[in-house]
Amino acid sequence: MNSMASSTIAPNPASFISNKKDLGFTAFSTSSQFSIPKCNRRISKKICSVMAPQQSERRPSTTGSVKTAMTMTEKILARASEKSQLSPGENTWVNIDILMTHDVCGPGSIGIFKKEFGQNAKVWDREKIVIIPDHYIFTSDERANRNVDILRDFCTEQNIKYFYDIKDLSDFKANPDYKGVCHIALAQEGHCRPGEVLLGTDSHTCTAGAFGQFATGIGNTDAGFVLGAGKLLLKVPPTLRFVMDGEMPNYLLAKDLILQIIGEISVSGATYKSMEFVGTTVESLTMEERMTLCNMVVEAGGKNGVVPADSTTFKYLEDKTSMAYEPVYSDEQARFLSEYRFDVSKLEPLVAKPHSPDNRALARECKDVKIDRVYIGSCTGGKTEDFMAAAKVFLASGKKVKVPTFLVPATQKVWIDVYSLPVPGSGGKTCSQIFEEAGCDTPASPNCGACLGGPKDTYARMNEPTVCVSTTNRNFPGRMGHKEGQIYLASPYTAAASALTGYVTDPREFLQ
Repeated sequence: MNSMASSTIAPNPASFISNKKDLGFTAFSTSSQFSIPKCNRRISKKICSVMAPQQSERRPSTTGSVKTAMTMTEKILARASEKSQLSPGENTWVNIDILMTHDVCGPGSIGIFKKEFGQNAKVWDREKIVIIPDHYIFTSDERANRNVDILRDFCTEQNIKYFYDIKDLSDFKANPDYKGVCHIALAQEGHCRPGEVLLGTDSHTCTAGAFGQFATGIGNTDAGFVLGAGKLLLKVPPTLRFVMDGEMPNYLLAKDLILQIIGEISVSGATYKSMEFVGTTVESLTMEERMTLCNMVVEAGGKNGVVPADSTTFKYLEDKTSMAYEPVYSDEQARFLSEYRFDVSKLEPLVAKPHSPDNRALARECKDVKIDRVYIGSCTGGKTEDFMAAAKVFLASGKKVKVPTFLVPATQKVWIDVYSLPVPGSGGKTCSQIFEEAGCDTPASPNCGACLGGPKDTYARMNEPTVCVSTTNRNFPGRMGHKEGQIYLASPYTAAASALTGYVTDPREFLQ
């Protein structure tokens, strides 16, 4: 299943062939035999030089822009820090291409920026900052509303070019600038580009790694510094490589793949490491599915996730951005800490049971788990293709849901898609029509919703100790509201199938 390399120094690429271990080598001999040349003047007893016997083949020094083979992540950070090479563990000042913040962390970041740089200081680049209200929006909570006001005042003062504002909370459609969930909005509005460095004050900023860029979450203090300086000191992470091959069965989605990986390596298995996804399965995934894959690397402790940019990436970006970008790719001889291989054709639909994303189980093993509700939404599971997938299951069954089923589109664009795009094989019906026929709740206003609980009046928040199957990303106690609530993380297929039965259900019951 995997191979571990114990040293970060690889004498040759064969060290990373499955089940081979690289034992590494030391720079100095442990032997006490030193060569001591005689000195010319006999009176001197002083040692003139001490040298160790050479341990390895001496190669000519290399020249040119690349001295050492590097991974994608190392290359992106090297370019952004204007260095010819970087190795895992090095600290380097990185120039930032995009900084994103939202209504929960924005006010704190702005406060730190003003405290440290001065009340009248200007941001480093008003066109490289993207500010997206999305977390606690449709609520009567005064503090939550005030947070959006603070963002608005700052953006007006600094003339920030990309501020996706909302003023009329009674009807999100009356706010043409409002987008919704930051990670999906970043992609849809063309802020994600291969080879760039994107930082955001949200742990799921790693979603943007799907575009072949370095993207990671940072804290308010770091963001306050980036607002003023446009750079940040980052430690270069080592890279874990995940090779996924085989044809994706029609009952699996990217959510199943990432739950499989997290179940395999645990929630701390990739701590401060880059997770690089390659293989024929990954190449076959759409951009939205790749975003799902990269979105949850942080649930394995990952610093960032990354998928090499290809024709799928470039086609997605055609109508999103006119800015030039330069993709980078891992060198053939690049050093990976470990490599994990999966035959996707053999995988089955999965869930993560309470109360951890690595508490992996087969959906069919949980068929006796009675549920109270289903939630389809968030940056992980609230994209257009996620709703299309759920609609496919409802359509195939022709039945009505047995538990309340809440639908929260990630962005305004997704909401429009839910109401306008025909579902394949439905005879022209849209997702919204299929959801209505199946007895689901009306799709809600686009935002982060109940994924992270939020104020008491948040739509679909778990205010009682209920059992929920959710397409979101975390199932820790209290994550969606009530501390005694139980959350089963699942794909949109599995979530829709479970809604139809009232139990955790393998979607193959309806899709085969």
